[in-house]
Amino acid sequence: MAAMHSRGAERLLGVAGSPHLLLVEDDPGDAFLFEELLAEAQPSVRITVATTLREALDALRPDIQCVIVDLSLPDAQGLDALHQMRAHAPTTAVLVLTGLDDAHVGVEAVAAGAQDYLVKQDVDGALLTRAISYAIERQRADESERQLVEARALSRENARLERGLLPVPILHDGTLRHHTRYRPGRDRALLGGDFHDTVETEDGAVHVVIGDVSGHGADEASLGVRLRMAWRTLVLAGNTGSGLLDTLDAVLQHERWAEEIFTTLCMLTIAPDRRGARLYRAGHPPPLLFGPRSTSTSASPGRCCSTPTG
Repeated sequence: MAAMHSRGAERLLGVAGSPHLLLVEDDPGDAFLFEELLAEAQPSVRITVATTLREALDALRPDIQCVIVDLSLPDAQGLDALHQMRAHAPTTAVLVLTGLDDAHVGVEAVAAGAQDYLVKQDVDGALLTRAISYAIERQRADESERQLVEARALSRENARLERGLLPVPILHDGTLRHHTRYRPGRDRALLGGDFHDTVETEDGAVHVVIGDVSGHGADEASLGVRLRMAWRTLVLAGNTGSGLLDTLDAVLQHERWAEEIFTTLCMLTIAPDRRGARLYRAGHPPPLLFGPRSTSTSASPGRCCSTPTG
C-alpha cells in the first residue's frame, strides 16, 4: 500500500475530544488499513500509531481509552506485549490482534487480561468499531467492579478495626446488668466521636462514663477512642472524681488537632455497697433516671465540673 503512517505519529480524525486509540502495529500496510477502516466507520476517532512496544509504552497517555496491539512485534512476542501494556496502563482497555494461525493466542490473551481479540484477516470497519466500544465498556465495568471489591474489603477491615476499639466492660458483680446501644452519626460507621465505658475497680466501685467529641468523622472517632482508653487507664490506676477530669483535660489538650475541638463528658461512680452514687458532669446533658413508673432528668447527684476543653 502506498500510504504509510510515520512511526509514533498521531493523526486526528474528527473533532477534538473524540475517542483516542493507540494502535501498536509494525506492518505499515496493516496500520494504514486499520486507520482507513476506522475513518470510514467512526470518523471522530483519534489514532496514535506505534510500530514497537517501546514506542507504544512511551506514547501511553491518560486520555488513551483503548490500546490495539499486535501480538507479533519486533521487540515483543506472544503475550509479552499484553503483559507490559497491562502493567503500564492497568485501567486502559486492551484489544489484541492475531493472525489466522494464532487465533488460539487471542483466547489466551483474553484470559490474561485483554478485553477482546481480533483476527486481522476477518476485520471490517463495523466489527472493529464494535470491538473497540465493547473493550472500552468492558474495561470500565471491570474497573468499577475492582473498585467496588476494594471498597467492600476496606469497609470490612474498618468495621473489624472499629469493633476492636469498642469497649468491653470490666464487671465482676454478677448482680449488675449492663446494656449499651451505640449508634454513631457517620453513615455506615461502627464508631463515632461518642465514647462510653464501664469499669469495676478492686474496691467494688463501678465507674461509668459517656462522652462526646465535637464534630463527626474519623478524626473525632479516633480522639474519642483515645480519651476512653485514657479514662479507663486512669480509673484502673485509682484516679477518680475531679482529679481524673483534670488529667483527662490535659490528655485532650495534647491529643486534639485544633483548639476549638472540645469534649463533653458525664461520669458516674457507684459505691461498692450500691446504696449511692456520685455523678460528675463536664458540659454534658444530665442523664435520664429510669424508675419503675417514670423517667426523669437527674442533675442533682454529684457535682458539675468544667468542660474539659482547656
